[in-house]
Amino acid sequence: MEMDFERCYRAVDSRDQRFDGWFYTGVTSTGIYCRPSCPAITPKRQNVRFFPSAAAAQGAGLRACRRCRPDAAPGSPLWDVRADVVGRAMRLIADGVVDRDGVPGLASRLGYTERHLHRMLSAEMGAGPLALARAQRAQTARILIETTDLAMAEIAFAAGFGSVRQFNDTLREVYASAPSDLRAARGRQQAPAGAGTIALRLAYRPPLHARALLDFLAVRALPGVEEVRDGTYHRGLRLPHGTGQVALTPADGHVAATLRLADLRDLAPAVARCRRLLDLDADPAAIDATLAADPTLAPTVTAEPGIRVPRAVDGFEQAVRAIIGQQVSVTSARTTLTRLLTTHARVDHEVVATDDGMSGQQLHDRRDGLRGFLSAEELLALPDSGFGMPVGRREALRGLARAVVDGSVDLAPGVDREEAVRRLLALPGVGPWTANYLAMRAFGDPDILLSSDLAVRRGAAALGLPDTPPTLDRYAERWRPWRSYATIRLWRAA
Repeated sequence: MEMDFERCYRAVDSRDQRFDGWFYTGVTSTGIYCRPSCPAITPKRQNVRFFPSAAAAQGAGLRACRRCRPDAAPGSPLWDVRADVVGRAMRLIADGVVDRDGVPGLASRLGYTERHLHRMLSAEMGAGPLALARAQRAQTARILIETTDLAMAEIAFAAGFGSVRQFNDTLREVYASAPSDLRAARGRQQAPAGAGTIALRLAYRPPLHARALLDFLAVRALPGVEEVRDGTYHRGLRLPHGTGQVALTPADGHVAATLRLADLRDLAPAVARCRRLLDLDADPAAIDATLAADPTLAPTVTAEPGIRVPRAVDGFEQAVRAIIGQQVSVTSARTTLTRLLTTHARVDHEVVATDDGMSGQQLHDRRDGLRGFLSAEELLALPDSGFGMPVGRREALRGLARAVVDGSVDLAPGVDREEAVRRLLALPGVGPWTANYLAMRAFGDPDILLSSDLAVRRGAAALGLPDTPPTLDRYAERWRPWRSYATIRLWRAA
Protein backbone atom coordinates (compact mmCIF):
# COMPACT_ATOMS: atom_id res chain seq x y z
CA MET A 1 0.00 0.00 0.00
CA GLU A 2 1.50 3.30 -1.10
CA MET A 3 1.49 6.03 1.55
CA ASP A 4 2.31 9.64 0.94
CA PHE A 5 4.60 10.82 3.75
CA GLU A 6 3.27 14.40 3.86
CA ARG A 7 -0.36 13.32 3.96
CA CYS A 8 0.31 10.76 6.68
CA TYR A 9 2.36 13.21 8.72
CA ARG A 10 -0.40 15.85 8.53
CA ALA A 11 -2.88 13.26 9.81
CA VAL A 12 -0.56 12.48 12.74
CA ASP A 13 0.07 16.16 13.47
CA SER A 14 -3.70 16.83 13.60
CA ARG A 15 -4.39 13.57 15.49
CA ASP A 16 -7.07 12.71 12.93
CA GLN A 17 -9.08 9.69 14.11
CA ARG A 18 -10.32 9.01 10.59
CA PHE A 19 -6.92 7.56 9.67
CA ASP A 20 -6.74 5.09 12.56
CA GLY A 21 -6.29 1.65 11.04
CA TRP A 22 -5.33 3.04 7.63
CA PHE A 23 -1.66 3.17 8.66
CA TYR A 24 0.58 3.05 11.73
CA THR A 25 3.19 5.58 12.83
CA GLY A 26 6.59 4.21 13.81
CA VAL A 27 8.77 6.45 15.98
CA THR A 28 12.39 5.35 15.64
CA SER A 29 13.65 7.50 18.52
CA THR A 30 11.38 5.76 21.06
CA GLY A 31 11.04 2.36 19.42
CA ILE A 32 7.24 2.41 19.50
CA TYR A 33 4.44 2.51 16.94
CA CYS A 34 1.15 4.37 17.36
CA ARG A 35 -2.16 5.03 15.70
CA PRO A 36 -2.38 8.43 13.90
CA SER A 37 -4.64 9.89 16.61
CA CYS A 38 -2.21 9.14 19.45
CA PRO A 39 -2.39 12.06 21.96
CA ALA A 40 1.38 12.02 22.54
CA ILE A 41 3.58 14.88 21.29
CA THR A 42 3.96 14.76 17.51
CA PRO A 43 7.35 13.19 16.73
CA LYS A 44 9.89 14.93 14.54
CA ARG A 45 9.77 14.13 10.85
CA GLN A 46 13.22 12.54 10.78
CA ASN A 47 12.13 10.07 13.48
CA VAL A 48 8.96 8.88 11.75
CA ARG A 49 8.22 5.91 9.51
CA PHE A 50 4.79 4.85 8.32
CA PHE A 51 3.63 1.24 8.08
CA PRO A 52 0.59 -0.31 6.38
CA SER A 53 -0.02 -2.80 9.21
CA ALA A 54 0.78 -3.41 12.85
CA ALA A 55 2.60 -6.56 11.79
CA ALA A 56 4.93 -4.51 9.56
CA ALA A 57 5.73 -2.17 12.45
CA GLN A 58 6.42 -5.12 14.71
CA GLY A 59 8.62 -6.65 12.04
CA ALA A 60 10.69 -3.44 12.11
CA GLY A 61 11.37 -4.04 15.81
CA LEU A 62 8.85 -1.54 17.20
CA ARG A 63 6.53 -2.17 20.15
CA ALA A 64 2.94 -1.05 20.55
CA CYS A 65 2.27 2.27 22.28
CA ARG A 66 0.71 1.75 25.70
CA ARG A 67 -1.14 5.03 25.51
CA CYS A 68 -3.06 4.83 22.23
CA ARG A 69 -3.12 1.01 21.87
CA PRO A 70 -2.70 0.86 18.10
CA ASP A 71 -3.50 -2.85 18.03
CA ALA A 72 -7.08 -1.98 19.03
CA ALA A 73 -7.64 0.54 16.20
CA PRO A 74 -10.46 -0.04 13.70
CA GLY A 75 -9.50 -2.23 10.77
CA SER A 76 -8.58 -0.67 7.47
CA PRO A 77 -11.66 0.02 5.32
CA LEU A 78 -9.64 -1.19 2.34
CA TRP A 79 -10.40 -4.79 3.26
CA ASP A 80 -14.13 -4.08 3.07
CA VAL A 81 -13.90 -2.41 -0.31
CA ARG A 82 -11.27 -4.48 -2.05
CA ALA A 83 -12.24 -7.79 -3.60
CA ASP A 84 -8.72 -8.77 -4.73
CA VAL A 85 -6.57 -11.52 -3.22
CA VAL A 86 -4.97 -9.30 -0.57
CA GLY A 87 -8.35 -8.02 0.62
CA ARG A 88 -9.74 -11.56 0.76
CA ALA A 89 -6.64 -12.78 2.60
CA MET A 90 -6.95 -10.05 5.23
CA ARG A 91 -10.59 -10.95 5.90
CA LEU A 92 -9.72 -14.64 6.25
CA ILE A 93 -6.76 -13.93 8.54
CA ALA A 94 -9.05 -11.81 10.74
CA ASP A 95 -11.47 -14.74 10.86
CA GLY A 96 -8.71 -16.98 12.23
CA VAL A 97 -8.07 -19.17 9.19
CA VAL A 98 -4.28 -19.16 9.67
CA ASP A 99 -4.66 -20.21 13.32
CA ARG A 100 -6.98 -23.08 12.34
CA ASP A 101 -5.54 -24.25 9.00
CA GLY A 102 -2.11 -22.65 8.80
CA VAL A 103 -0.71 -20.71 5.86
CA PRO A 104 -1.19 -23.74 3.54
CA GLY A 105 -4.92 -23.69 4.35
CA LEU A 106 -5.14 -19.95 3.67
CA ALA A 107 -3.27 -20.26 0.38
CA SER A 108 -5.45 -23.17 -0.70
CA ARG A 109 -8.66 -21.24 -0.06
CA LEU A 110 -7.35 -18.32 -2.10
CA GLY A 111 -6.05 -20.51 -4.94
CA TYR A 112 -2.39 -19.42 -4.76
CA THR A 113 0.87 -20.99 -3.67
CA GLU A 114 2.16 -20.09 -0.22
CA ARG A 115 5.18 -18.40 -1.75
CA HIS A 116 3.16 -16.19 -4.07
CA LEU A 117 0.68 -15.31 -1.32
CA HIS A 118 3.56 -14.32 0.97
CA ARG A 119 5.00 -12.15 -1.79
CA MET A 120 1.69 -10.34 -2.41
CA LEU A 121 0.98 -9.69 1.27
CA SER A 122 4.53 -8.54 1.95
CA ALA A 123 4.36 -6.08 -0.94
CA GLU A 124 1.01 -4.61 0.20
CA MET A 125 1.10 -5.02 3.97
CA GLY A 126 4.81 -5.09 4.77
CA ALA A 127 4.40 -8.53 6.37
CA GLY A 128 3.54 -12.07 5.34
CA PRO A 129 0.53 -14.12 6.50
CA LEU A 130 2.32 -15.62 9.51
CA ALA A 131 3.40 -12.20 10.78
CA LEU A 132 -0.10 -10.79 10.26
CA ALA A 133 -1.65 -13.70 12.14
CA ARG A 134 0.97 -13.35 14.89
CA ALA A 135 0.01 -9.69 15.39
CA GLN A 136 -3.61 -10.74 15.74
CA ARG A 137 -2.69 -13.45 18.25
CA ALA A 138 -0.85 -10.88 20.36
CA GLN A 139 -3.91 -8.64 20.45
CA THR A 140 -6.18 -11.59 21.33
CA ALA A 141 -3.81 -12.61 24.13
CA ARG A 142 -3.76 -9.08 25.51
CA ILE A 143 -7.57 -8.98 25.60
CA LEU A 144 -7.70 -12.30 27.45
CA ILE A 145 -5.02 -11.22 29.91
CA GLU A 146 -6.83 -7.99 30.72
CA THR A 147 -10.41 -9.29 30.76
CA THR A 148 -10.20 -12.80 32.25
CA ASP A 149 -8.57 -14.58 35.18
CA LEU A 150 -7.40 -17.50 33.03
CA ALA A 151 -3.97 -18.97 33.62
CA MET A 152 -1.33 -17.76 31.18
CA ALA A 153 -0.93 -21.23 29.65
CA GLU A 154 -4.65 -21.36 28.88
CA ILE A 155 -4.49 -17.90 27.31
CA ALA A 156 -1.51 -18.86 25.18
CA PHE A 157 -3.32 -21.73 23.51
CA ALA A 158 -6.68 -19.92 23.34
CA ALA A 159 -4.99 -17.06 21.46
CA GLY A 160 -3.51 -19.50 18.92
CA PHE A 161 0.12 -19.73 20.07
CA GLY A 162 1.87 -23.04 19.59
CA SER A 163 3.65 -22.91 22.95
CA VAL A 164 3.84 -20.90 26.15
CA ARG A 165 7.38 -19.86 25.26
CA GLN A 166 6.24 -18.46 21.90
CA PHE A 167 3.43 -16.62 23.73
CA ASN A 168 5.83 -15.06 26.25
CA ASP A 169 8.38 -14.07 23.62
CA THR A 170 5.78 -12.49 21.35
CA LEU A 171 4.14 -10.40 24.06
CA ARG A 172 7.52 -9.16 25.32
CA GLU A 173 8.45 -8.19 21.79
CA VAL A 174 5.13 -6.53 20.86
CA TYR A 175 4.31 -4.82 24.17
CA ALA A 176 7.72 -4.67 25.86
CA SER A 177 6.08 -6.33 28.87
CA ALA A 178 5.78 -9.82 30.25
CA PRO A 179 2.23 -11.24 30.28
CA SER A 180 2.17 -11.04 34.08
CA ASP A 181 3.01 -7.32 33.89
CA LEU A 182 0.10 -6.72 31.50
CA ARG A 183 -2.25 -8.38 33.95
CA ALA A 184 -0.86 -6.41 36.86
CA ALA A 185 -1.37 -3.19 34.88
CA ARG A 186 -5.13 -3.72 34.81
CA GLY A 187 -5.12 -2.97 38.53
CA ARG A 188 -8.16 -3.97 40.51
CA GLN A 189 -10.46 -4.21 37.56
CA GLN A 190 -12.39 -7.43 37.92
CA ALA A 191 -12.83 -9.90 35.12
CA PRO A 192 -16.43 -10.34 33.87
CA ALA A 193 -18.43 -12.91 35.79
CA GLY A 194 -18.82 -16.35 34.25
CA ALA A 195 -16.49 -18.78 32.57
CA GLY A 196 -15.74 -17.84 28.99
CA THR A 197 -17.10 -14.30 29.41
CA ILE A 198 -15.06 -11.48 27.87
CA ALA A 199 -15.83 -7.76 27.79
CA LEU A 200 -14.10 -5.50 25.29
CA ARG A 201 -14.52 -2.38 23.18
CA LEU A 202 -14.87 -2.47 19.41
CA ALA A 203 -13.54 0.77 17.93
CA TYR A 204 -15.04 2.48 14.88
CA ARG A 205 -14.54 5.62 12.82
CA PRO A 206 -17.20 8.18 13.70
CA PRO A 207 -19.90 8.95 12.97
CA LEU A 208 -21.94 5.82 13.58
CA HIS A 209 -25.73 5.94 13.20
CA ALA A 210 -26.41 3.30 15.84
CA ARG A 211 -30.18 3.64 15.80
CA ALA A 212 -30.36 2.78 12.09
CA LEU A 213 -28.33 -0.38 12.71
CA LEU A 214 -30.44 -1.47 15.68
CA ASP A 215 -33.70 -0.67 13.84
CA PHE A 216 -32.64 -2.80 10.87
CA LEU A 217 -31.61 -5.74 13.05
CA ALA A 218 -34.62 -5.49 15.39
CA VAL A 219 -37.27 -5.77 12.68
CA ARG A 220 -35.55 -8.89 11.30
CA ALA A 221 -34.66 -10.49 14.66
CA LEU A 222 -35.44 -14.21 14.92
CA PRO A 223 -36.68 -15.58 18.28
CA GLY A 224 -34.12 -17.81 19.92
CA VAL A 225 -31.30 -16.45 17.73
CA GLU A 226 -31.24 -12.70 18.28
CA GLU A 227 -33.04 -9.80 19.92
CA VAL A 228 -32.70 -6.06 20.46
CA ARG A 229 -33.41 -4.99 24.03
CA ASP A 230 -32.75 -1.67 25.79
CA GLY A 231 -30.40 -0.41 23.10
CA THR A 232 -28.35 -3.63 23.01
CA TYR A 233 -28.26 -6.26 20.28
CA HIS A 234 -28.00 -9.83 21.56
CA ARG A 235 -27.45 -12.91 19.43
CA GLY A 236 -26.17 -16.45 19.42
CA LEU A 237 -23.13 -17.38 17.37
CA ARG A 238 -22.00 -20.51 15.59
CA LEU A 239 -18.18 -20.40 15.64
CA PRO A 240 -15.38 -22.66 14.37
CA HIS A 241 -14.75 -24.38 17.73
CA GLY A 242 -18.15 -24.10 19.41
CA THR A 243 -21.01 -21.78 20.19
CA GLY A 244 -21.20 -18.34 21.74
CA GLN A 245 -23.34 -15.38 22.59
CA VAL A 246 -22.67 -11.68 22.19
CA ALA A 247 -24.25 -8.49 23.48
CA LEU A 248 -23.37 -5.36 21.48
CA THR A 249 -24.13 -1.89 22.86
CA PRO A 250 -23.20 1.16 20.76
CA ALA A 251 -21.47 3.88 22.79
CA ASP A 252 -19.50 7.05 22.13
CA GLY A 253 -16.46 6.10 20.05
CA HIS A 254 -16.87 2.34 20.48
CA VAL A 255 -19.29 -0.55 20.69
CA ALA A 256 -19.23 -2.33 24.05
CA ALA A 257 -19.15 -6.09 23.45
CA THR A 258 -19.71 -8.84 26.00
CA LEU A 259 -18.91 -12.28 24.63
CA ARG A 260 -19.67 -15.67 26.16
CA LEU A 261 -17.72 -18.39 24.37
CA ALA A 262 -17.80 -22.15 24.78
CA ASP A 263 -14.19 -22.22 23.50
CA LEU A 264 -11.89 -19.21 23.93
CA ARG A 265 -10.05 -20.08 20.72
CA ASP A 266 -13.07 -18.50 19.01
CA LEU A 267 -12.38 -15.00 20.38
CA ALA A 268 -10.69 -13.61 17.25
CA PRO A 269 -13.29 -14.94 14.78
CA ALA A 270 -16.11 -13.82 17.09
CA VAL A 271 -14.71 -10.28 17.22
CA ALA A 272 -14.17 -10.24 13.43
CA ARG A 273 -17.76 -11.34 12.81
CA CYS A 274 -19.21 -8.78 15.20
CA ARG A 275 -17.21 -6.03 13.53
CA ARG A 276 -18.40 -7.25 10.14
CA LEU A 277 -22.03 -7.43 11.29
CA LEU A 278 -22.04 -3.77 12.36
CA ASP A 279 -19.77 -2.62 9.50
CA LEU A 280 -17.38 -1.07 12.02
CA ASP A 281 -14.39 -0.87 9.66
CA ALA A 282 -16.17 1.40 7.17
CA ASP A 283 -14.99 4.94 6.39
CA PRO A 284 -18.21 6.98 6.85
CA ALA A 285 -16.53 10.27 5.97
CA ALA A 286 -15.63 9.04 2.47
CA ILE A 287 -19.00 7.34 1.97
CA ASP A 288 -21.10 10.28 3.13
CA ALA A 289 -19.03 12.76 1.10
CA THR A 290 -19.78 10.85 -2.11
CA LEU A 291 -23.50 10.43 -1.41
CA ALA A 292 -23.92 14.01 -0.19
CA ALA A 293 -22.59 15.25 -3.53
CA ASP A 294 -26.00 14.24 -4.92
CA PRO A 295 -28.41 17.08 -3.97
CA THR A 296 -31.26 14.57 -3.63
CA LEU A 297 -29.45 12.41 -1.07
CA ALA A 298 -27.65 15.28 0.66
CA PRO A 299 -30.50 16.02 3.13
CA THR A 300 -30.61 12.37 4.25
CA VAL A 301 -26.84 12.38 4.81
CA THR A 302 -27.07 15.59 6.83
CA ALA A 303 -29.95 14.22 8.90
CA GLU A 304 -28.45 10.77 9.42
CA PRO A 305 -24.65 10.74 9.06
CA GLY A 306 -22.77 7.49 9.46
CA ILE A 307 -25.32 5.02 8.08
CA ARG A 308 -23.73 1.55 7.84
CA VAL A 309 -24.62 -1.60 5.93
CA PRO A 310 -25.70 -4.30 8.41
CA ARG A 311 -23.82 -7.38 7.32
CA ALA A 312 -23.74 -10.98 8.51
CA VAL A 313 -22.03 -13.22 11.04
CA ASP A 314 -22.86 -16.35 9.04
CA GLY A 315 -22.95 -16.56 5.25
CA PHE A 316 -25.23 -19.60 5.17
CA GLU A 317 -27.70 -17.94 7.53
CA GLN A 318 -27.81 -14.86 5.31
CA ALA A 319 -28.33 -16.99 2.21
CA VAL A 320 -31.29 -18.80 3.81
CA ARG A 321 -32.79 -15.47 4.86
CA ALA A 322 -32.34 -14.11 1.32
CA ILE A 323 -34.03 -17.06 -0.38
CA ILE A 324 -36.96 -17.01 2.04
CA GLY A 325 -37.20 -13.22 1.70
CA GLN A 326 -37.62 -13.28 -2.08
CA GLN A 327 -40.74 -11.37 -3.14
CA VAL A 328 -42.26 -11.33 0.37
CA SER A 329 -42.39 -8.74 3.12
CA VAL A 330 -39.86 -8.65 5.96
CA THR A 331 -42.64 -9.68 8.39
CA SER A 332 -43.67 -12.65 6.26
CA ALA A 333 -40.06 -13.80 5.86
CA ARG A 334 -39.53 -13.54 9.63
CA THR A 335 -42.62 -15.68 10.27
CA THR A 336 -41.41 -18.39 7.87
CA LEU A 337 -37.90 -18.35 9.32
CA THR A 338 -39.28 -18.61 12.85
CA ARG A 339 -41.32 -21.67 11.84
CA LEU A 340 -38.21 -23.24 10.33
CA LEU A 341 -36.16 -22.63 13.48
CA THR A 342 -38.97 -23.93 15.69
CA THR A 343 -39.02 -27.18 13.75
CA HIS A 344 -35.24 -27.48 14.05
CA ALA A 345 -35.36 -26.81 17.80
CA ARG A 346 -38.03 -29.48 18.27
CA VAL A 347 -36.09 -32.07 16.25
CA ASP A 348 -32.86 -31.18 18.06
CA HIS A 349 -34.56 -31.41 21.45
CA GLU A 350 -35.89 -34.88 20.63
CA VAL A 351 -32.40 -36.01 19.62
CA VAL A 352 -30.84 -34.61 22.78
CA ALA A 353 -33.59 -36.01 25.00
CA THR A 354 -32.89 -39.54 23.77
CA ASP A 355 -29.14 -39.21 24.30
CA ASP A 356 -28.19 -40.57 27.72
CA GLY A 357 -24.81 -38.85 27.67
CA MET A 358 -25.14 -35.30 26.36
CA SER A 359 -21.99 -33.70 25.02
CA GLY A 360 -20.56 -30.50 26.44
CA GLN A 361 -21.65 -28.75 23.24
CA GLN A 362 -25.27 -29.84 23.70
CA LEU A 363 -25.26 -28.86 27.34
CA HIS A 364 -23.91 -25.42 26.42
CA ASP A 365 -26.62 -24.97 23.78
CA ARG A 366 -29.40 -25.97 26.17
CA ARG A 367 -28.14 -23.77 28.99
CA ASP A 368 -27.96 -20.61 26.90
CA GLY A 369 -31.05 -18.72 25.77
CA LEU A 370 -29.78 -17.68 22.31
CA ARG A 371 -28.27 -20.01 19.77
CA GLY A 372 -26.60 -19.66 16.42
CA PHE A 373 -28.60 -20.21 13.25
CA LEU A 374 -28.97 -23.77 12.00
CA SER A 375 -26.20 -25.21 9.83
CA ALA A 376 -26.49 -26.54 6.28
CA GLU A 377 -26.37 -30.11 7.60
CA GLU A 378 -29.14 -29.39 10.10
CA LEU A 379 -31.35 -27.84 7.42
CA LEU A 380 -30.97 -30.93 5.23
CA ALA A 381 -32.10 -33.10 8.17
CA LEU A 382 -35.44 -31.27 8.54
CA PRO A 383 -38.64 -32.98 7.35
CA ASP A 384 -40.72 -31.49 4.52
CA SER A 385 -43.39 -30.44 6.99
CA GLY A 386 -40.96 -28.23 8.88
CA PHE A 387 -40.39 -25.75 6.06
CA GLY A 388 -43.87 -24.24 5.75
CA MET A 389 -43.28 -22.84 2.26
CA PRO A 390 -43.88 -23.72 -1.41
CA VAL A 391 -42.08 -26.80 -2.70
CA GLY A 392 -39.90 -24.75 -5.08
CA ARG A 393 -38.56 -22.57 -2.30
CA ARG A 394 -38.01 -25.52 0.00
CA GLU A 395 -35.99 -27.30 -2.67
CA ALA A 396 -34.04 -24.10 -3.36
CA LEU A 397 -33.00 -24.08 0.29
CA ARG A 398 -32.00 -27.72 0.15
CA GLY A 399 -30.06 -27.13 -3.06
CA LEU A 400 -28.17 -24.30 -1.37
CA ALA A 401 -27.45 -26.44 1.68
CA ARG A 402 -26.15 -29.33 -0.45
CA ALA A 403 -23.90 -26.93 -2.38
CA VAL A 404 -22.47 -25.56 0.88
CA VAL A 405 -21.91 -29.05 2.31
CA ASP A 406 -20.14 -30.36 -0.81
CA GLY A 407 -18.08 -27.17 -1.16
CA SER A 408 -19.37 -26.09 -4.56
CA VAL A 409 -20.63 -22.81 -3.00
CA ASP A 410 -18.42 -20.88 -0.57
CA LEU A 411 -20.07 -18.28 1.66
CA ALA A 412 -17.03 -17.43 3.80
CA PRO A 413 -15.94 -13.79 4.37
CA GLY A 414 -12.89 -14.13 2.11
CA VAL A 415 -14.76 -15.55 -0.86
CA ASP A 416 -14.17 -14.33 -4.40
CA ARG A 417 -17.31 -12.19 -4.76
CA GLU A 418 -17.76 -12.53 -8.51
CA GLU A 419 -17.21 -16.29 -8.44
CA ALA A 420 -19.57 -16.72 -5.48
CA VAL A 421 -22.34 -14.76 -7.23
CA ARG A 422 -21.84 -16.81 -10.40
CA ARG A 423 -22.16 -20.08 -8.49
CA LEU A 424 -25.19 -18.88 -6.57
CA LEU A 425 -26.96 -17.90 -9.77
CA ALA A 426 -26.39 -21.45 -11.08
CA LEU A 427 -28.52 -22.85 -8.22
CA PRO A 428 -32.24 -23.44 -8.88
CA GLY A 429 -34.38 -20.80 -7.18
CA VAL A 430 -31.62 -18.20 -6.82
CA GLY A 431 -32.06 -15.09 -8.93
CA PRO A 432 -30.16 -11.81 -9.38
CA TRP A 433 -31.85 -10.08 -6.42
CA THR A 434 -30.87 -12.89 -4.03
CA ALA A 435 -27.30 -13.14 -5.29
CA ASN A 436 -26.79 -9.36 -5.14
CA TYR A 437 -28.39 -9.12 -1.70
CA LEU A 438 -25.85 -11.69 -0.50
CA ALA A 439 -23.02 -9.85 -2.24
CA MET A 440 -23.97 -6.76 -0.23
CA ARG A 441 -24.69 -8.29 3.19
CA ALA A 442 -22.71 -11.55 3.32
CA PHE A 443 -19.71 -10.76 1.08
CA GLY A 444 -19.37 -7.08 1.97
CA ASP A 445 -19.56 -5.59 -1.51
CA PRO A 446 -19.98 -1.82 -0.93
CA ASP A 447 -21.29 -1.09 -4.43
CA ILE A 448 -24.56 -3.03 -4.82
CA LEU A 449 -27.80 -1.28 -5.78
CA LEU A 450 -30.90 -3.47 -5.48
CA SER A 451 -32.80 -1.42 -8.04
CA SER A 452 -35.51 -4.07 -8.55
CA ASP A 453 -36.30 -4.22 -4.82
CA LEU A 454 -39.78 -2.87 -4.11
CA ALA A 455 -38.75 -1.02 -0.94
CA VAL A 456 -35.77 0.55 -2.74
CA ARG A 457 -38.08 1.76 -5.51
CA ARG A 458 -40.52 3.17 -2.96
CA GLY A 459 -37.69 4.95 -1.17
CA ALA A 460 -36.45 6.38 -4.46
CA ALA A 461 -39.95 7.65 -5.29
CA ALA A 462 -40.29 9.19 -1.83
CA LEU A 463 -37.11 11.19 -2.45
CA GLY A 464 -38.12 12.21 -5.95
CA LEU A 465 -35.65 9.90 -7.68
CA PRO A 466 -36.33 7.66 -10.70
CA ASP A 467 -38.13 4.56 -9.45
CA THR A 468 -37.91 2.10 -12.32
CA PRO A 469 -34.90 -0.26 -12.29
CA PRO A 470 -33.26 0.87 -15.57
CA THR A 471 -33.57 4.60 -14.84
CA LEU A 472 -32.55 4.19 -11.20
CA ASP A 473 -29.50 2.16 -12.27
CA ARG A 474 -28.41 4.94 -14.61
CA TYR A 475 -28.98 7.65 -12.02
CA ALA A 476 -27.09 5.69 -9.33
CA GLU A 477 -23.84 5.68 -11.29
CA ARG A 478 -23.00 8.91 -9.42
CA TRP A 479 -23.09 6.99 -6.11
CA ARG A 480 -20.26 4.60 -7.01
CA PRO A 481 -18.46 2.97 -5.26
CA TRP A 482 -20.92 3.23 -2.34
CA ARG A 483 -24.24 2.14 -3.83
CA SER A 484 -24.80 -0.41 -1.02
CA TYR A 485 -24.96 2.49 1.44
CA ALA A 486 -27.36 4.33 -0.86
CA THR A 487 -29.54 1.19 -0.85
CA ILE A 488 -29.79 1.33 2.94
CA ARG A 489 -30.75 5.01 2.77
CA LEU A 490 -33.44 4.28 0.19
CA TRP A 491 -34.83 1.52 2.40
CA ARG A 492 -35.01 3.98 5.28
CA ALA A 493 -36.69 6.57 3.07
CA ALA A 494 -39.37 3.97 2.21
